[in-house]
Amino acid sequence: MKTNKSKLKNIVFIIVIGLFIIPQTRQPIQIWLNKGLAQFSPRTIAPTNRDILTNYNWYLKDNQDHKFNFKTMKGKIVLVNFWATWCPPCIAEMPSLEKLYNAYKDKIEFVFVSNEEKANIAHFLKEKNYSFKVFQPVSQYPDTFDVSSIPRTFLIDTKGHIVIDKTGAANWNSKTVRQTIDALLEAKD
Repeated sequence: MKTNKSKLKNIVFIIVIGLFIIPQTRQPIQIWLNKGLAQFSPRTIAPTNRDILTNYNWYLKDNQDHKFNFKTMKGKIVLVNFWATWCPPCIAEMPSLEKLYNAYKDKIEFVFVSNEEKANIAHFLKEKNYSFKVFQPVSQYPDTFDVSSIPRTFLIDTKGHIVIDKTGAANWNSKTVRQTIDALLEAKD
């Protein structure tokens, strides 16, 4: 009886490893696993530990090649998300970012950033029915961001304090994030 259980465990293990090796099944499995991780809300940084964004000198362009100067974000509440269409954790958290964007697009600024080709970004947004605008960097982002892996998301208050700095998938439409944004909006008024 023990050998049958061991054989069954070994067979299941080999199937799972095989699914990760096959390119067509790897990404969907990774996205599914990351969706589990994306159920957790990102944490806010204690006020005494928050970095301050002092350099807003950063140029980007949108899908129509319109230039965008990040300096226009100074003094505003901004959510900056670095992501890619091929990144499973990015894909996993995108539905929550879309919901947050739809709820707060008239109250705070959203800057979604990807290094990918415009056609890839446009196809992804259309396929997933996402409504937010994506920018491509034209110049180096401010040093405060220090992006070494994606997804990487920052929530910045009106004074440039980084209130949330999250690497990896998260639930951006959570009660915690909404309460944090609402508190920033109240402090702004």
